[in-house]
Amino acid sequence: MNIPAELKYTKDHEWVKIDGDIATVGITDFAQSELGDIVYVEVDTLDESLEKDAVFGTVEAVKTVSDLFLPLSGEVIEFNEGLEDTPEDVNTNPYEAGWMIKLKISDASEIDSLLSDADYKALIGA
Repeated sequence: MNIPAELKYTKDHEWVKIDGDIATVGITDFAQSELGDIVYVEVDTLDESLEKDAVFGTVEAVKTVSDLFLPLSGEVIEFNEGLEDTPEDVNTNPYEAGWMIKLKISDASEIDSLLSDADYKALIGA
C-alpha cells in the first residue's frame, strides 16, 4: 500500500499535497483499491468556494459511486481534465496523474486537522 510520507490525509481517504496556499487533492491508494476500477470522475464545483467536508464531486467505479469530500475550506480552482479521458489514472497512479482538484486554501489553520501518513496507516490498519 503506497502512503507517501510527504502528504496529508483525511478520514474519508483523500490525500492532500500542500504548496503554499494551494492544496492538490485526490483519493488514496487504499481508497482506489477499495472502489475497484474507476470509470468516471465528476467535479461540478469548479470556481466555487466550499467549506471543509463539503462534497466537491463524485467518483464512479464499476460497482459504486462515492462522494468526494473537501479536506480544507477554500475555492476549487482547477480540475484534472485528464481524468475525463483516462479516469483509470486514479487507479494506476493516484498520487500523480490521478489527482482530482486544486484548491486555494481559505483557512490554513485547518491543515492541522489533517492526518499524517502514520495516522492514516493506523486508520486503515496498514
